[in-house]
Amino acid sequence: MSSTEQFDVVDIIRAKRDGGEWEEAQIAWVVDAYTRGVVAEEQMAALAMAIFLRGMNRREIAQWTRAMIASGSTLDLGTLTKRTVDKHSTGGVGDKVTLPLGPLVASFGVAVPQLSGRGLGHTGGTLDKLEAIAGWSPEMSTGRMREILEDVGAVVAAASADLAPADRKLYALRDVTATVDCIPLIASSIMSKKIAEGTSGLVLDVKVGSGAFMREVDSARELARTMVDLGTNAGVATRALLTDMEVPLGRTIGNALEVREAVEVLSGGGPVDVRELTCTLARAMLEIAGVPEADVEAALDGGRAMDTWRRMVIAQGGDPEAPLPTARHTHEVRAEHEGYVDRLDALALGVGSWRLGAGRARKEDAVQAGAGIELHVDYGQRVVPGQPIATLHTDTPERLDRALESITPGIRIGEEPPAPRTLVHDVIS
Repeated sequence: MSSTEQFDVVDIIRAKRDGGEWEEAQIAWVVDAYTRGVVAEEQMAALAMAIFLRGMNRREIAQWTRAMIASGSTLDLGTLTKRTVDKHSTGGVGDKVTLPLGPLVASFGVAVPQLSGRGLGHTGGTLDKLEAIAGWSPEMSTGRMREILEDVGAVVAAASADLAPADRKLYALRDVTATVDCIPLIASSIMSKKIAEGTSGLVLDVKVGSGAFMREVDSARELARTMVDLGTNAGVATRALLTDMEVPLGRTIGNALEVREAVEVLSGGGPVDVRELTCTLARAMLEIAGVPEADVEAALDGGRAMDTWRRMVIAQGGDPEAPLPTARHTHEVRAEHEGYVDRLDALALGVGSWRLGAGRARKEDAVQAGAGIELHVDYGQRVVPGQPIATLHTDTPERLDRALESITPGIRIGEEPPAPRTLVHDVIS
Protein backbone atom coordinates (compact mmCIF):
# COMPACT_ATOMS: atom_id res chain seq x y z
CA MET A 1 0.00 0.00 0.00
CA SER A 2 1.22 3.51 -0.84
CA SER A 3 2.02 5.62 2.22
CA THR A 4 -0.46 8.19 0.92
CA GLU A 5 -3.40 5.77 0.91
CA GLN A 6 -5.81 5.69 3.82
CA PHE A 7 -6.41 1.93 3.98
CA ASP A 8 -4.92 -1.39 2.93
CA VAL A 9 -7.26 -3.18 0.50
CA VAL A 10 -6.19 -6.61 1.81
CA ASP A 11 -7.49 -5.65 5.27
CA ILE A 12 -10.80 -4.59 3.73
CA ILE A 13 -11.11 -7.83 1.76
CA ARG A 14 -10.27 -9.88 4.84
CA ALA A 15 -12.85 -8.05 6.96
CA LYS A 16 -15.69 -8.90 4.59
CA ARG A 17 -14.39 -12.40 3.93
CA ASP A 18 -14.64 -13.05 7.67
CA GLY A 19 -18.19 -11.68 7.90
CA GLY A 20 -17.39 -8.22 9.25
CA GLU A 21 -19.08 -4.89 8.52
CA TRP A 22 -17.31 -2.02 6.79
CA GLU A 23 -17.15 1.55 8.03
CA GLU A 24 -18.28 4.32 5.71
CA ALA A 25 -14.72 5.59 5.24
CA GLN A 26 -13.54 2.13 4.17
CA ILE A 27 -16.29 1.86 1.54
CA ALA A 28 -15.66 5.37 0.21
CA TRP A 29 -11.95 4.68 -0.05
CA VAL A 30 -12.11 1.26 -1.73
CA VAL A 31 -14.57 2.41 -4.46
CA ASP A 32 -12.50 5.54 -5.13
CA ALA A 33 -9.20 3.62 -5.08
CA TYR A 34 -10.58 1.04 -7.53
CA THR A 35 -11.74 3.80 -9.87
CA ARG A 36 -8.25 5.37 -9.70
CA GLY A 37 -6.54 2.03 -10.36
CA VAL A 38 -4.93 1.74 -6.92
CA VAL A 39 -6.99 -1.38 -6.15
CA ALA A 40 -6.06 -4.04 -8.73
CA GLU A 41 -8.62 -6.03 -10.72
CA GLU A 42 -7.77 -9.27 -8.93
CA GLN A 43 -8.23 -7.55 -5.57
CA MET A 44 -11.63 -6.17 -6.54
CA ALA A 45 -12.55 -9.62 -7.88
CA ALA A 46 -11.81 -11.06 -4.42
CA LEU A 47 -13.79 -8.24 -2.82
CA ALA A 48 -16.80 -8.83 -5.11
CA MET A 49 -16.76 -12.54 -4.26
CA ALA A 50 -16.58 -11.71 -0.54
CA ILE A 51 -19.66 -9.50 -0.96
CA PHE A 52 -21.38 -12.24 -2.98
CA LEU A 53 -20.79 -14.79 -0.21
CA ARG A 54 -21.14 -12.58 2.89
CA GLY A 55 -23.51 -9.85 1.70
CA MET A 56 -23.82 -6.26 2.85
CA ASN A 57 -26.35 -4.80 5.26
CA ARG A 58 -28.63 -1.92 4.26
CA ARG A 59 -26.27 0.71 5.69
CA GLU A 60 -23.32 -0.70 3.74
CA ILE A 61 -25.35 -0.94 0.51
CA ALA A 62 -26.45 2.70 0.86
CA GLN A 63 -22.87 3.84 1.48
CA TRP A 64 -21.55 1.71 -1.39
CA THR A 65 -24.15 3.28 -3.70
CA ARG A 66 -23.19 6.82 -2.59
CA ALA A 67 -19.53 6.00 -3.23
CA MET A 68 -20.37 4.75 -6.74
CA ILE A 69 -22.23 8.00 -7.48
CA ALA A 70 -19.32 10.05 -6.10
CA SER A 71 -16.90 8.27 -8.46
CA GLY A 72 -18.06 10.45 -11.34
CA SER A 73 -20.30 13.32 -12.37
CA THR A 74 -24.06 13.70 -11.95
CA LEU A 75 -26.63 15.02 -14.39
CA ASP A 76 -28.51 18.17 -13.40
CA LEU A 77 -32.05 18.25 -14.80
CA GLY A 78 -33.22 20.92 -12.38
CA THR A 79 -33.43 23.57 -15.10
CA LEU A 80 -36.27 21.71 -16.86
CA THR A 81 -39.75 23.17 -16.51
CA LYS A 82 -41.21 19.64 -16.44
CA ARG A 83 -41.24 17.07 -13.66
CA THR A 84 -38.86 14.17 -14.44
CA VAL A 85 -39.56 10.47 -13.99
CA ASP A 86 -37.73 7.45 -15.35
CA LYS A 87 -38.26 3.70 -15.53
CA HIS A 88 -35.70 0.92 -15.26
CA SER A 89 -36.18 -2.75 -16.04
CA THR A 90 -33.86 -5.38 -14.59
CA GLY A 91 -33.96 -7.03 -18.01
CA GLY A 92 -36.08 -9.65 -19.65
CA VAL A 93 -36.71 -11.54 -22.87
CA GLY A 94 -38.83 -9.60 -25.36
CA ASP A 95 -38.99 -6.62 -23.00
CA LYS A 96 -39.54 -3.75 -25.40
CA VAL A 97 -41.72 -1.74 -23.00
CA THR A 98 -39.22 1.16 -22.73
CA LEU A 99 -39.93 2.03 -26.37
CA PRO A 100 -43.67 2.81 -26.13
CA LEU A 101 -43.54 3.77 -22.43
CA GLY A 102 -41.33 6.87 -22.67
CA PRO A 103 -43.38 8.59 -25.38
CA LEU A 104 -46.64 7.57 -23.66
CA VAL A 105 -45.65 9.19 -20.36
CA ALA A 106 -44.11 12.20 -22.12
CA SER A 107 -47.38 12.82 -23.97
CA PHE A 108 -48.81 13.96 -20.60
CA GLY A 109 -46.26 16.77 -20.23
CA VAL A 110 -43.72 14.83 -18.14
CA ALA A 111 -39.99 14.56 -18.99
CA VAL A 112 -38.67 11.00 -19.29
CA PRO A 113 -34.84 10.89 -19.40
CA GLN A 114 -33.87 7.32 -20.25
CA LEU A 115 -30.15 6.57 -20.11
CA SER A 116 -29.76 3.09 -21.53
CA GLY A 117 -27.14 0.60 -22.63
CA ARG A 118 -26.52 -2.18 -25.09
CA GLY A 119 -27.29 -5.78 -24.29
CA LEU A 120 -24.84 -8.47 -23.26
CA GLY A 121 -25.94 -12.10 -23.25
CA HIS A 122 -29.34 -13.50 -24.17
CA THR A 123 -31.22 -10.20 -24.42
CA GLY A 124 -30.65 -7.13 -26.55
CA GLY A 125 -30.42 -3.72 -24.93
CA THR A 126 -32.70 -0.76 -25.58
CA LEU A 127 -30.01 0.96 -27.68
CA ASP A 128 -29.60 -2.15 -29.85
CA LYS A 129 -33.32 -2.12 -30.54
CA LEU A 130 -33.59 1.58 -31.38
CA GLU A 131 -30.46 1.48 -33.55
CA ALA A 132 -32.49 -0.71 -35.94
CA ILE A 133 -34.22 2.57 -36.94
CA ALA A 134 -32.43 4.25 -39.86
CA GLY A 135 -30.39 7.24 -38.71
CA TRP A 136 -31.30 7.02 -35.02
CA SER A 137 -28.47 7.79 -32.59
CA PRO A 138 -28.22 7.72 -28.79
CA GLU A 139 -25.14 9.97 -28.75
CA MET A 140 -25.72 13.57 -27.66
CA SER A 141 -24.42 16.28 -25.36
CA THR A 142 -26.08 16.94 -22.03
CA GLY A 143 -27.31 20.26 -23.43
CA ARG A 144 -28.97 18.54 -26.39
CA MET A 145 -30.56 15.99 -24.07
CA ARG A 146 -32.11 18.81 -22.03
CA GLU A 147 -33.40 20.46 -25.23
CA ILE A 148 -35.15 17.26 -26.37
CA LEU A 149 -36.63 16.70 -22.91
CA GLU A 150 -37.99 20.24 -22.81
CA ASP A 151 -39.37 20.10 -26.35
CA VAL A 152 -40.42 16.46 -26.89
CA GLY A 153 -40.45 15.12 -23.34
CA ALA A 154 -38.78 11.76 -24.00
CA VAL A 155 -35.23 10.82 -24.91
CA VAL A 156 -33.23 7.58 -24.96
CA ALA A 157 -29.53 8.37 -24.67
CA ALA A 158 -26.34 6.40 -24.14
CA ALA A 159 -25.17 6.69 -20.55
CA SER A 160 -22.13 8.96 -20.26
CA ALA A 161 -18.82 7.28 -19.42
CA ASP A 162 -18.35 9.65 -16.46
CA LEU A 163 -21.70 8.76 -14.87
CA ALA A 164 -20.86 6.36 -12.00
CA PRO A 165 -17.65 5.12 -13.71
CA ALA A 166 -16.91 2.82 -10.76
CA ASP A 167 -20.05 0.86 -11.64
CA ARG A 168 -19.08 0.57 -15.31
CA LYS A 169 -15.68 -0.84 -14.31
CA LEU A 170 -17.05 -3.13 -11.61
CA TYR A 171 -19.88 -4.50 -13.78
CA ALA A 172 -17.41 -5.69 -16.41
CA LEU A 173 -15.46 -7.48 -13.66
CA ARG A 174 -18.58 -9.06 -12.14
CA ASP A 175 -19.53 -10.42 -15.55
CA VAL A 176 -16.36 -12.55 -15.70
CA THR A 177 -16.18 -13.54 -12.01
CA ALA A 178 -19.64 -15.11 -11.48
CA THR A 179 -20.73 -12.28 -9.17
CA VAL A 180 -23.48 -10.70 -11.29
CA ASP A 181 -26.49 -12.21 -9.48
CA CYS A 182 -25.81 -10.60 -6.10
CA ILE A 183 -28.55 -8.39 -4.65
CA PRO A 184 -26.28 -5.78 -2.96
CA LEU A 185 -24.24 -5.38 -6.16
CA ILE A 186 -27.26 -5.39 -8.50
CA ALA A 187 -29.12 -2.82 -6.37
CA SER A 188 -26.15 -0.47 -6.00
CA SER A 189 -25.27 -0.80 -9.71
CA ILE A 190 -28.74 0.14 -10.90
CA MET A 191 -29.46 2.82 -8.32
CA SER A 192 -26.07 4.56 -8.52
CA LYS A 193 -26.69 5.25 -12.22
CA LYS A 194 -30.33 6.22 -11.76
CA ILE A 195 -29.66 8.59 -8.86
CA ALA A 196 -26.70 10.14 -10.72
CA GLU A 197 -29.02 10.64 -13.70
CA GLY A 198 -30.83 13.34 -11.75
CA THR A 199 -34.43 12.19 -12.15
CA SER A 200 -36.88 13.12 -9.39
CA GLY A 201 -38.99 9.97 -9.76
CA LEU A 202 -38.29 6.35 -10.70
CA VAL A 203 -40.37 3.24 -11.37
CA LEU A 204 -38.52 -0.08 -11.30
CA ASP A 205 -39.70 -3.09 -13.29
CA VAL A 206 -38.13 -6.01 -11.42
CA LYS A 207 -38.45 -9.14 -13.53
CA VAL A 208 -38.93 -12.57 -11.93
CA GLY A 209 -38.80 -15.95 -13.66
CA SER A 210 -36.60 -18.09 -15.90
CA GLY A 211 -35.59 -15.21 -18.18
CA ALA A 212 -34.66 -12.83 -15.34
CA PHE A 213 -31.79 -12.26 -12.88
CA MET A 214 -34.18 -13.22 -10.10
CA ARG A 215 -35.80 -16.64 -10.58
CA GLU A 216 -37.91 -16.56 -7.38
CA VAL A 217 -40.47 -14.01 -6.20
CA ASP A 218 -38.91 -13.71 -2.73
CA SER A 219 -35.49 -12.81 -4.17
CA ALA A 220 -37.06 -10.33 -6.57
CA ARG A 221 -38.99 -8.76 -3.70
CA GLU A 222 -35.79 -8.36 -1.66
CA LEU A 223 -34.04 -6.70 -4.61
CA ALA A 224 -37.02 -4.40 -5.18
CA ARG A 225 -37.23 -3.42 -1.50
CA THR A 226 -33.49 -2.67 -1.41
CA MET A 227 -33.65 -0.45 -4.51
CA VAL A 228 -36.80 1.39 -3.39
CA ASP A 229 -35.13 2.18 -0.06
CA LEU A 230 -31.96 3.39 -1.81
CA GLY A 231 -33.95 5.69 -4.08
CA THR A 232 -36.22 7.02 -1.36
CA ASN A 233 -33.27 7.74 0.96
CA ALA A 234 -31.57 9.66 -1.87
CA GLY A 235 -34.63 11.85 -2.37
CA VAL A 236 -35.92 10.07 -5.49
CA ALA A 237 -39.58 9.05 -5.32
CA THR A 238 -39.26 5.33 -6.10
CA ARG A 239 -41.70 2.47 -6.68
CA ALA A 240 -41.08 -1.09 -7.89
CA LEU A 241 -43.29 -3.62 -9.66
CA LEU A 242 -42.48 -7.33 -9.67
CA THR A 243 -43.44 -8.61 -13.13
CA ASP A 244 -43.45 -12.01 -14.79
CA MET A 245 -40.56 -13.26 -16.91
CA GLU A 246 -41.31 -16.99 -17.11
CA VAL A 247 -42.73 -16.29 -20.57
CA PRO A 248 -41.28 -13.76 -23.05
CA LEU A 249 -43.05 -10.42 -23.15
CA GLY A 250 -45.07 -10.08 -26.32
CA ARG A 251 -44.60 -12.15 -29.45
CA THR A 252 -41.17 -10.94 -30.64
CA ILE A 253 -37.60 -11.35 -29.40
CA GLY A 254 -34.96 -9.44 -31.34
CA ASN A 255 -34.10 -5.86 -32.16
CA ALA A 256 -36.05 -4.72 -35.26
CA LEU A 257 -38.79 -7.26 -34.50
CA GLU A 258 -39.33 -5.66 -31.08
CA VAL A 259 -39.35 -2.13 -32.52
CA ARG A 260 -42.11 -3.21 -34.90
CA GLU A 261 -44.12 -4.58 -32.00
CA ALA A 262 -43.56 -1.43 -29.93
CA VAL A 263 -44.92 0.65 -32.82
CA GLU A 264 -47.98 -1.63 -32.92
CA VAL A 265 -48.59 -0.83 -29.22
CA LEU A 266 -48.19 2.90 -29.93
CA SER A 267 -50.78 2.46 -32.69
CA GLY A 268 -53.33 1.14 -30.18
CA GLY A 269 -52.70 -2.55 -30.90
CA GLY A 270 -49.94 -5.01 -30.10
CA PRO A 271 -49.91 -8.03 -27.80
CA VAL A 272 -52.17 -7.81 -24.75
CA ASP A 273 -49.37 -8.31 -22.22
CA VAL A 274 -47.10 -5.63 -23.71
CA ARG A 275 -49.94 -3.11 -23.78
CA GLU A 276 -51.05 -4.01 -20.25
CA LEU A 277 -47.56 -3.68 -18.75
CA THR A 278 -46.89 -0.45 -20.67
CA CYS A 279 -50.10 1.09 -19.29
CA THR A 280 -49.48 -0.21 -15.75
CA LEU A 281 -45.97 1.25 -15.63
CA ALA A 282 -47.14 4.50 -17.24
CA ARG A 283 -49.80 4.99 -14.57
CA ALA A 284 -47.22 4.41 -11.83
CA MET A 285 -44.80 6.91 -13.41
CA LEU A 286 -47.49 9.53 -13.89
CA GLU A 287 -48.71 9.16 -10.30
CA ILE A 288 -45.17 9.81 -9.07
CA ALA A 289 -44.93 12.81 -11.42
CA GLY A 290 -48.14 14.29 -10.06
CA VAL A 291 -50.45 13.35 -12.94
CA PRO A 292 -52.94 10.93 -11.33
CA GLU A 293 -55.96 9.46 -13.13
CA ALA A 294 -54.27 9.79 -16.54
CA ASP A 295 -56.12 7.95 -19.31
CA VAL A 296 -53.09 6.21 -20.77
CA GLU A 297 -55.15 3.81 -22.89
CA ALA A 298 -56.77 6.77 -24.66
CA ALA A 299 -53.34 8.27 -25.34
CA LEU A 300 -52.33 5.04 -27.11
CA ASP A 301 -55.60 4.54 -28.97
CA GLY A 302 -55.94 8.18 -30.00
CA GLY A 303 -52.44 8.57 -31.45
CA ARG A 304 -51.09 11.05 -28.89
CA ALA A 305 -48.31 8.71 -27.75
CA MET A 306 -47.46 7.86 -31.37
CA ASP A 307 -47.01 11.56 -32.16
CA THR A 308 -44.53 11.86 -29.30
CA TRP A 309 -42.69 8.71 -30.47
CA ARG A 310 -42.27 10.13 -33.95
CA ARG A 311 -40.97 13.43 -32.58
CA MET A 312 -38.52 11.59 -30.28
CA VAL A 313 -37.17 9.45 -33.12
CA ILE A 314 -36.76 12.48 -35.42
CA ALA A 315 -35.08 14.52 -32.65
CA GLN A 316 -32.44 11.78 -32.38
CA GLY A 317 -31.77 11.68 -36.13
CA GLY A 318 -34.02 8.73 -36.95
CA ASP A 319 -36.58 8.27 -39.70
CA PRO A 320 -39.83 6.86 -38.26
CA GLU A 321 -41.08 6.12 -41.79
CA ALA A 322 -38.06 4.05 -42.88
CA PRO A 323 -38.64 0.30 -43.24
CA LEU A 324 -37.08 -1.73 -40.45
CA PRO A 325 -34.33 -4.24 -41.30
CA THR A 326 -35.40 -7.81 -42.02
CA ALA A 327 -33.29 -10.96 -41.83
CA ARG A 328 -32.26 -12.71 -45.02
CA HIS A 329 -33.30 -16.19 -43.85
CA THR A 330 -36.29 -17.57 -41.94
CA HIS A 331 -37.23 -20.97 -40.55
CA GLU A 332 -40.68 -21.97 -39.37
CA VAL A 333 -41.40 -24.12 -36.30
CA ARG A 334 -44.74 -25.98 -36.40
CA ALA A 335 -46.79 -27.86 -33.83
CA GLU A 336 -46.25 -31.61 -33.96
CA HIS A 337 -49.50 -32.52 -32.20
CA GLU A 338 -52.72 -31.08 -30.83
CA GLY A 339 -52.87 -29.50 -27.40
CA TYR A 340 -52.22 -26.34 -25.39
CA VAL A 341 -49.03 -24.28 -25.31
CA ASP A 342 -48.09 -24.80 -21.67
CA ARG A 343 -44.44 -23.77 -21.88
CA LEU A 344 -42.78 -20.81 -23.59
CA ASP A 345 -39.60 -20.71 -21.54
CA ALA A 346 -38.19 -17.19 -21.53
CA LEU A 347 -34.56 -18.21 -20.99
CA ALA A 348 -34.59 -20.92 -23.67
CA LEU A 349 -36.15 -18.58 -26.22
CA GLY A 350 -33.83 -15.73 -25.21
CA VAL A 351 -30.77 -17.92 -25.72
CA GLY A 352 -32.21 -19.08 -29.05
CA SER A 353 -32.63 -15.49 -30.22
CA TRP A 354 -29.09 -14.70 -29.13
CA ARG A 355 -27.79 -17.68 -31.09
CA LEU A 356 -29.64 -16.42 -34.17
CA GLY A 357 -27.60 -13.20 -33.94
CA ALA A 358 -29.86 -10.84 -31.99
CA GLY A 359 -27.49 -10.57 -29.01
CA ARG A 360 -23.78 -10.48 -28.29
CA ALA A 361 -21.39 -12.56 -26.21
CA ARG A 362 -18.80 -9.76 -25.91
CA LYS A 363 -19.40 -6.02 -25.77
CA GLU A 364 -17.49 -5.48 -29.03
CA ASP A 365 -19.64 -7.97 -30.98
CA ALA A 366 -22.05 -6.70 -33.63
CA VAL A 367 -25.73 -7.67 -33.53
CA GLN A 368 -27.99 -8.52 -36.45
CA ALA A 369 -30.79 -5.96 -36.47
CA GLY A 370 -33.27 -8.34 -38.15
CA ALA A 371 -32.44 -11.51 -36.21
CA GLY A 372 -34.68 -13.06 -33.58
CA ILE A 373 -37.84 -15.03 -32.95
CA GLU A 374 -41.41 -14.21 -33.90
CA LEU A 375 -43.98 -16.21 -31.93
CA HIS A 376 -47.33 -16.97 -33.57
CA VAL A 377 -49.06 -18.37 -30.49
CA ASP A 378 -49.66 -17.23 -26.93
CA TYR A 379 -49.07 -19.10 -23.69
CA GLY A 380 -52.15 -21.26 -23.02
CA GLN A 381 -53.38 -21.19 -26.62
CA ARG A 382 -54.82 -24.36 -28.18
CA VAL A 383 -52.99 -25.52 -31.31
CA VAL A 384 -53.43 -28.23 -33.96
CA PRO A 385 -50.82 -30.32 -35.79
CA GLY A 386 -48.92 -28.33 -38.41
CA GLN A 387 -49.93 -24.96 -36.98
CA PRO A 388 -47.07 -22.37 -37.10
CA ILE A 389 -45.65 -21.83 -33.62
CA ALA A 390 -42.70 -19.54 -34.37
CA THR A 391 -40.59 -18.10 -37.16
CA LEU A 392 -36.84 -17.81 -36.66
CA HIS A 393 -35.04 -14.91 -38.36
CA THR A 394 -31.29 -14.72 -39.10
CA ASP A 395 -28.81 -13.45 -41.69
CA THR A 396 -26.65 -16.53 -41.09
CA PRO A 397 -28.56 -19.80 -41.60
CA GLU A 398 -25.67 -21.83 -40.17
CA ARG A 399 -26.83 -20.53 -36.78
CA LEU A 400 -30.23 -22.24 -37.03
CA ASP A 401 -29.27 -25.68 -35.70
CA ARG A 402 -27.69 -24.29 -32.52
CA ALA A 403 -30.65 -21.95 -32.02
CA LEU A 404 -33.12 -24.82 -32.37
CA GLU A 405 -31.22 -26.79 -29.70
CA SER A 406 -32.33 -24.13 -27.23
CA ILE A 407 -35.71 -23.19 -28.69
CA THR A 408 -37.20 -26.66 -29.23
CA PRO A 409 -37.23 -27.77 -25.54
CA GLY A 410 -38.38 -24.27 -24.57
CA ILE A 411 -41.74 -24.75 -26.31
CA ARG A 412 -44.06 -27.46 -25.04
CA ILE A 413 -47.58 -28.51 -25.99
CA GLY A 414 -49.51 -30.29 -23.27
CA GLU A 415 -52.89 -31.98 -23.05
CA GLU A 416 -54.43 -29.53 -20.56
CA PRO A 417 -54.54 -25.72 -20.57
CA PRO A 418 -52.02 -24.26 -18.09
CA ALA A 419 -52.89 -22.03 -15.15
CA PRO A 420 -53.45 -18.38 -16.14
CA ARG A 421 -50.37 -16.18 -16.18
CA THR A 422 -49.96 -13.41 -13.58
CA LEU A 423 -48.25 -10.39 -15.17
CA VAL A 424 -47.72 -8.25 -12.04
CA HIS A 425 -46.86 -10.18 -8.86
CA ASP A 426 -46.44 -7.30 -6.41
CA VAL A 427 -45.90 -3.55 -5.99
CA ILE A 428 -43.25 -2.23 -3.59
CA SER A 429 -43.34 1.43 -2.51
